[in-house]
Order: sequence, then structure tokens, then C-alpha cells
Amino acid sequence: MRLERTIGKKGEIKLDLKRSKIRVLIAKPGLDGHNRGAKVIATLLRDEGMEVIYTGLRQSVDQIVSAAIQEDVDVIALSILSGVHVELSQKLITKLKEKGAGDLPVIVGGVIPPRDIPELKKIGVMEVFPVHTSFEHITGFFKEKFKAN
Repeated sequence: MRLERTIGKKGEIKLDLKRSKIRVLIAKPGLDGHNRGAKVIATLLRDEGMEVIYTGLRQSVDQIVSAAIQEDVDVIALSILSGVHVELSQKLITKLKEKGAGDLPVIVGGVIPPRDIPELKKIGVMEVFPVHTSFEHITGFFKEKFKAN
């Protein structure tokens, strides 16, 4: 990864990327069969100038981690609708650490109850975007947190 972490004035993590475009891996872990939202977000981020790698449906944690490392992405974005977002996120973050990629930011979106957001952040998820999060909020987050050179 070509990331340089800095802490902003408000304590936020900023990642300065040593490439011209942010590389985002969008993944659908587990048995989710609906990928429309993930594809919409992929298109949205591409339209904002980011390079997006979409893994497709029903990916295992091992497949996602392997793809993230192989593609040298800057951030992993999980789209989860199945209700097992905490378990899948924990497994993914653990596997990233095992593979020496524990500094890779993980973002989760989908059907996420508000009560689960603090737990997701506690285990290391950088940000959570529940259903109905505005596109402006999502793109604003990426522009604020990830600055490509």
C-alpha cells in the first residue's frame, strides 16, 4: 500500500495516496444475492474519478483479502445486506492483519442497524454507511479522507 497516514485537526485520519487515483475494492461478502446498491456505489465512485474494482457476489473473506492485496487497493468497501456485518467485518479485519495488511481501511455499507455502528467502529471499521445514506455524504467522505496525488 502506498498510504501515508496523518491526523487532521479534528482527530480524523487522512490518507495521502502516492498515486493519481484512489483505488477502491467493493466487495459483497457472504451469501447476499442482491448487488444493485454495490454497483450503484461503484458507478458513483468511478464518476468521482476513483478506480473501482468490484469483486462480484458471494465472496469469501479470503477472496476479498487476496483481491485487495493483489490489486493494491487503498480501501475496501463491503456491501452487506444479510445481517452478519459485524461477524464478516471482524473476520475480514483479522485476516487483513494476518496477511500484513492491517492498515488497509475498511468501510461497510448496507442494511446496518444504528445500534451496530459503534461495535463496527470498535473492531476497526473506518466508516459505516447504512441504507439511505446520501450519495453526497458518501462521496464527501471519500474526498475528505482519501486525497490522491
